[in-house]
Amino acid sequence: MEKTDCGCRCISDITRAALKLEKDRGERIIWQTSLMSALLSGVYEGKTTIGELLQHGDFGLGTFNRLDGEMIAFNSDVFQLRGDGTARPAKPEQQTPFAVMTYFNPTHEYHFTKPHSRQQIHEIIDQTLNSENMFCALRIDGVFERVDTRTVTEQQRPYKPMIKATEQQPIFHLHRQQGVVIGFLTPAYMQGINVAGYHEHFINQQRSSGGHVLDYQVSEGRLTFGSVERLIIDFPDDQDFRQADLDPEDLNEAIHSVEG
Repeated sequence: MEKTDCGCRCISDITRAALKLEKDRGERIIWQTSLMSALLSGVYEGKTTIGELLQHGDFGLGTFNRLDGEMIAFNSDVFQLRGDGTARPAKPEQQTPFAVMTYFNPTHEYHFTKPHSRQQIHEIIDQTLNSENMFCALRIDGVFERVDTRTVTEQQRPYKPMIKATEQQPIFHLHRQQGVVIGFLTPAYMQGINVAGYHEHFINQQRSSGGHVLDYQVSEGRLTFGSVERLIIDFPDDQDFRQADLDPEDLNEAIHSVEG
């Protein structure tokens, strides 16, 4: 047993050292726990902690166990965006059933002093990347004329599929807020593994409110983004995941319904 424990510790140390080396070299890697299709099927509990997520990146998004709000992470700070529209710092011991993390290493920067819609922001990124097959991490720091968000509320067993759990979720309309939008662009061929297209979360400057982004208009600010070269997935090893339907017939429709 002692040899096994030592071996696990050694492997863990090697993994941490490799991840640190990847960060120092500026390699752009997404580390993901579980699958979006598992979340859709009601796999709302995971063993990965917020502290462990931060070993894989300083930037990302996801949710919390029992679907208790949205997660936003940047500058190595992680916040829980709750079902009532409020936000609070996440605790290191909190756990997640689904999250996506990276070390944010943007290669492009765009400043703007006139209003831009969400679609216009996305067009800037699309035209710069000039590829539908690349992952991209993005961040907007600015003054938002409006931000429309929603945040799912905490669930209890027996868990409903996510499309049912999000039917009654509240929508919030934030006006003239300074804050941060962070997100990822995921290729269409990754639908179900992640959320294909743009997936973004918002938090205000006071770190008091935010949520999953449905739409926004930014008045002025700075857009930074960069492509991501690799994806690493950590699969759960529990009964919920093993029994989940990870390839439902209505996968696209379900994701569009819950993500907006």
